[in-house]
Order: sequence, then structure tokens, then C-alpha cells
Amino acid sequence: MNRHRILAVASKEWREILRDRLFFALAFIVPAFLMLLFGYGLSLDVNHLPLGVLDYDRSASSRAYIERFSASQYFTFKGYLCDERQAGELLSNNQLRAVIIIPPRFGELVQSGQPAQTQTLLDGTFPSRALIAKGYVTAINAAASLDNLARHAGQLGATPDEARRALQPVRLEVRYLYNQSISSIWGLAPKLIMFILIASPPFLTALGVVREKERGSIFNLYASNTSRGEFLLGKLAPYVAISTLNILILWALAVWLYGVPFKGDPLFFLLASVVYVLCTTGIGLLVSVLVRTQMAAMIVTLIVTLVPAILYSGFIIPIPSLKPVAYVVAHLMPAVYYTRIAVGCFLKGVGLTALWPELLILAGYACALFALGYRLFTKRPSA
Repeated sequence: MNRHRILAVASKEWREILRDRLFFALAFIVPAFLMLLFGYGLSLDVNHLPLGVLDYDRSASSRAYIERFSASQYFTFKGYLCDERQAGELLSNNQLRAVIIIPPRFGELVQSGQPAQTQTLLDGTFPSRALIAKGYVTAINAAASLDNLARHAGQLGATPDEARRALQPVRLEVRYLYNQSISSIWGLAPKLIMFILIASPPFLTALGVVREKERGSIFNLYASNTSRGEFLLGKLAPYVAISTLNILILWALAVWLYGVPFKGDPLFFLLASVVYVLCTTGIGLLVSVLVRTQMAAMIVTLIVTLVPAILYSGFIIPIPSLKPVAYVVAHLMPAVYYTRIAVGCFLKGVGLTALWPELLILAGYACALFALGYRLFTKRPSA
């Protein structure tokens, strides 16, 4: 290996990046833009659902029942409805996401201690949102039922607190660890770093190498005394350096812009992120060896990086929820291991002691991908 030849190739590639405005934007602007775009646009929080009420009873009890929903942060009360036809229309045109129907004699039944029924209509076009909304409705309704039972038991001589303890012998208290506010951005921001770092470095690497083929400048390499290793190290070094800078930028956006706490070791996180970048850069190298045009490089890179990162990394779908075949496929992808590292460093405060297997697997992926790319890359033009 000749250090001067490696530096010469790296210097040439750096000048190419600075000269090409589109490539410069892909390298320095797009990663931060994606962090902003997904951070503000992708939210799994289910709050302020538009709620309508069809109240056939119009009693003090029904109004008190509805007030429990309108006073919560999960629903936004939009008013009373006239009939079920209007409820259906407002649900179908997305003006409402939930409708509560209170039947006649609701207040009379509640005041007399008899069972009363209500009905909730939920927009099920987004299943996960509908299931979460159902949980909200169930919890609010259970609290209302418990208060009514305690009130009736109090009328029989017991205090409301004694009645509640008798009616609820096992009291469940839930404590949320690592994300006490249950904020979706806290869980998404570390995964967004994973997603962007598997999108940007392979694109840059694949396009950078294939661009040499399209322009014909690759023949300068064929005629030079630069070895394969020297060319690849010099070619890929700028992209690894750019991606390392993007790691710091993405970390800063997650911590300072979105307010995500970082509880782990910064040095371990940086080390693991660089290893992950080497891994994703190796994917781009492998793609660049197999294709001849920049368009083909973009399409293939999209298929082998972004699609698996969305479906098989835990980005949106939890890994334990995957089917057995998909579960195996997920663990064949490097993204799932870096996701564990990123979430562990940000939210759980764990480091090398707990995450060394994931780091070791990523290092193995990086070595294997670079070895395969080096093996397939040739200094002689193919026939």
C-alpha cells in the first residue's frame, strides 16, 4: 500500500464531491434534511382525536360521562350530533375519528345502579391508531364505572375510598422505564439515525464508483500503477469521513432539537456508528461492483438498504412481532443490530458491556462486505 497514492485518490474524490452540487447536497444536506423531515412528519403518538357525541339521553349523567373524554388529552370534543347518519358521514369524510353513542335512559340506569351501555364508533382505516384509541376509551369507561360503583357503595354506608378498595382488590400501577413520557420521538430519533446512515453512505459510495464507469475515467485506473486496495481506500475514505460528520450532526439534532436524552457513552456510540457506516459503505461498494450505471446503482441500493431498514430493523414493526421467516431475515441485516445499539445508548444508558455482541456482528459484516467487494473489483475492464 502506497500512502501517497491513496491520498491522491482521496483528494481527487473530495474535489469531485465539492465540484458536483448535486453530490454535495446528497452528502451534506440530505441526511440532516431527512432527520428533520421524518422527525417532524412521522409520529406514532395518538392524541387529540376528533370526537363527536350522539347523546339520546341529554342528562347530567351523560354530560358528566362525556366530560371525561373531552377533558383528556387523547380526544378533542367536536360537538353533539343529530343522528347516526350524520355520525357516519363525519366519520367517512375524516372530520371525526371517534363517535360515542349514549342511549336513552342512560342517566336513569346509572343513578339507580343498574348496568348501562354505550357504543363507540372508531375509524379503523389505521388499525394501530384504532387499537390505541380503543384502549383510551376502555380505560376512561372503566374509571367512570369504578366511580359510579364507589358512589353507590357509599350510599350503603361505606366511604368512597373504602368502596374503591373493595371493588378493586388488585390495583395495577404501571411505571414506564427509559421513556417516561411515552413520547414517540424519543423512540424514533435513534432509529432515524440508523435509517439515514443506511441510506446515505451506500448511495454516495455506489454513485461515486459507478460514476467513474459512466464517465470512462475508470480507464485511468486501469492504466495506472494504483492497486485495487489503494484505489478503494482512497475512493471510499471521503465518504466514510462525510458519514462520520453526519453522525455528529444527526446526534446533535436528536439531542438538542428533539430533546431526546442521551444516557450512554458517547465514545462507544461514535465507535459503533463508525463501524456501522463502514458496514453500509461496504454495501455501496458491493453494489457499485455489480452495476454499470448510476440509475441502476440508485435502484439496487434502494432495494437492498431502505426497504429492509424499514421492514426488518425494528424501525416501525417490533422484531418480536415479526413472523418466524421475517424474524430470521431481520437478523441477517446489519440494521437490526445498530438499532439495538442506538436505542440502548440513547434511552437505556448501556454500553460496551451489554452491546458488545452487536458491535462484533457489525464489525464482521463490515469486514465481509469489504472483502467481497475487494474480491469482485478488478482493475481490468470486463469484456
